Amino acid sequence: MSTTDAVTFWDGVYAGRPSATDPRPNLRLVETITGLPPGDALDLGCGDSGDSLWLARRGWRVTAVDISAVAAERLADHARSLGLGDLVTAEQHDLRASFPEGRFDLVSAHYLHTPFDLDRAAVLRTAAHALRPGGRLLVVDHGSTAPWSWDQDPDIRYPTPREVAAGIGLDPATWTVERADAPRRTATGPGGRTAEVVDHVLLVRRTTA
Repeated sequence: MSTTDAVTFWDGVYAGRPSATDPRPNLRLVETITGLPPGDALDLGCGDSGDSLWLARRGWRVTAVDISAVAAERLADHARSLGLGDLVTAEQHDLRASFPEGRFDLVSAHYLHTPFDLDRAAVLRTAAHALRPGGRLLVVDHGSTAPWSWDQDPDIRYPTPREVAAGIGLDPATWTVERADAPRRTATGPGGRTAEVVDHVLLVRRTTA
């Protein structure tokens, strides 16, 4: 399907729900990044903006991208209202066609799933190459389906973190896998509904230029 179809779909997803007044960061980002010195971060698929704002509050300079103009505009508005406008740059990108410019100390890709064709391995490979030496790529995927997910395909199979790493095909002489596991957590969905879900977590560090 075309970029127009994908943008229309995701704009509809975000426009169909109210903007979060205090969006929260993803747990896996918090537990992974807490304690690291701030630098330049790239948030791929910024969504409801919780991750980008959390990073900016801690001094990170964040480039946040989403295919949805609604999501990107909401993030920019949030950042300005919180006095974080100088630390957050929100951009609209269809990652099938374009990728943000720059070099980063962190690239975060949380739940970068879509019903549209997307060569995720190519996107994540590009993200890894955008890291500075010492920088980290954090990929957090669904490992199970939440009851409120837009994708309720009973036959869906989620690749393991090691499979995701193998698909990216990074040279181990340049990139090191620091974490590849499948922790569980209690997630909260629309209306306060909760469910236990599985995350697939991959953390890769660039060790050399």
